[in-house]
Amino acid sequence: MRNRRRRVVLLTLLMAVTATLSCRNQRSEAENNAGQTDKTVAVEKIAEGDQLYSQREDPSKVRLGVASLRQARTVDFGSYEAAWKLARISYYLGAHTDDARERDEAFREGTEAGKTAVQLSSEKPEGHFWLGANYGGSAQHSTLAGLSNIEDIRREMEAVLRIDEQFEGGSAYLVLGQLYLEAPRFFGGDYRKALEYLEKGLKFGSNNALLRLRLAEAYHEANRDADARKQIDILLKMTPNPDYLPEHKEAVDKAKKLLEKIN
Repeated sequence: MRNRRRRVVLLTLLMAVTATLSCRNQRSEAENNAGQTDKTVAVEKIAEGDQLYSQREDPSKVRLGVASLRQARTVDFGSYEAAWKLARISYYLGAHTDDARERDEAFREGTEAGKTAVQLSSEKPEGHFWLGANYGGSAQHSTLAGLSNIEDIRREMEAVLRIDEQFEGGSAYLVLGQLYLEAPRFFGGDYRKALEYLEKGLKFGSNNALLRLRLAEAYHEANRDADARKQIDILLKMTPNPDYLPEHKEAVDKAKKLLEKIN
């Protein structure tokens, strides 16, 4: 009788353990499937964001792109690509909107996304670059932010140079050159350093229209208008890179205005 009871108890325990393990396996499989689904959705939303970013001359496309990349981050917060691309498109929105509230929010979101990207993959250049760009965007529209962000901008762009100084056609040199050109002198502003960075950047970005523009501006600041005209002339004759048409058009428009000012 005792043996029979013992066998019944053991059988009950065995069934309970088996049921528990089965539930755990089912839960684990469901979680894995959900995680895979989230990553698939994130990839789709990132691709959607890329397509909208390629149409960034239309502000409505930029705003839709921001929404797509937000969704990608929501379903896969560990995606480095979603983070840095949200930082990139947020910067573009902030730099081109006429709405001050939208601008400030865009740079804030871009900064947070850039920080996340750096935390996820500090050895890659995109996160550092777009984080620094958003710091710079905020600095251009706020004196207080500008003074506090100078070191942040410098740190992120120097990180880009350590990782890949050719990144985006020497764009980290462009940002550092602009930083030294625009910063107050008592905070490190120095047109000579600006020229040094911009001229070095040309080794990697000879077809970077914005880099040519900033260099022309720096030459003008240094009373070297003949050199400024030379850069403008090269810029106006350049064949634009299809991936950077909006930036090329912007550089051409500003170069023409600078040339009028010089003349």
